[in-house]
Amino acid sequence: MDVKFYDALQLDPAILKRKIAACSTRREKAWYWTAMAVRSVLIVAFAILFISALSGLFGSGNTPMAVALFCIMLGIRFVNFEYRIGDSLVTLALALAILVAAPCAAAVIPAPLLIPMHAVAFFALLYITTQRPELGNGGLYSFAYVYLTGNPVAGEALARRALLALVGYLICGAILFAKHRHQHKAVRFHHVVRRFDLANIVHLWQLRMALGVALVLTAGQVFGVERFMWMGFACASLLSEYPYSGNAAPRFFQRIVGALAGSLAFFVLYSITPAGLHSLLGPLGGLCLGFCTDYRYKMP
Repeated sequence: MDVKFYDALQLDPAILKRKIAACSTRREKAWYWTAMAVRSVLIVAFAILFISALSGLFGSGNTPMAVALFCIMLGIRFVNFEYRIGDSLVTLALALAILVAAPCAAAVIPAPLLIPMHAVAFFALLYITTQRPELGNGGLYSFAYVYLTGNPVAGEALARRALLALVGYLICGAILFAKHRHQHKAVRFHHVVRRFDLANIVHLWQLRMALGVALVLTAGQVFGVERFMWMGFACASLLSEYPYSGNAAPRFFQRIVGALAGSLAFFVLYSITPAGLHSLLGPLGGLCLGFCTDYRYKMP
């Protein structure tokens, strides 16, 4: 094999599938399929342990923050903010501060302030973390923002969420330092901030994402839509395509089909499996996601 098994476990499923397609023997194909399966199982197992441990320490109400931190931790190993390490650590702190403060503030501020608050907070989050949307950072932090907006906390639970974010900062900051401290040494945070230009396709993408998600989240909150965060997920996924596409119809259709197919599959599995196994349907979905490389297959 041209890579070690451990190294294969670090590869994205899209890369693994390209290697499988290039294999000339069944043995090689089986080797890469095994790597993909083991990778998926390890990620799901680690997710369960990591999220369960943090939820036990900081309360079940803060499970969404634990989920967000887990996703950030996985992503930050491979994708940095493209600043020097000191500025990158400050950026991580700012991003986590937004994820703690803005979703909880949105639950209590007057309705007329929701659109500007969401738009400013969401745009700031994307602007400081996502200089190259094609690397996936934008989707990661937009997921975290929408998920936490749909699961706000207050009082003591908010204090525990802030402490959890601090723990997450120490973990993710250590990974960021270990993996990326020698990169982008000449780039400062203020260099990027000063480069804002509406003629820049990345900045237009960030602005479109922020305005779209802000409008949808506000509509969901104002009209009292139950679990309105799913509206935010759908909007963010439709607008997240990069390079910018003026035609969102293909993604819209794929999401509708995926939602229907996923709901039907869940209903069938839920109906035919014993009640004691229902808690395993979530991890099963995570395992299947580890084999998906295309948008249409991730939507169910």
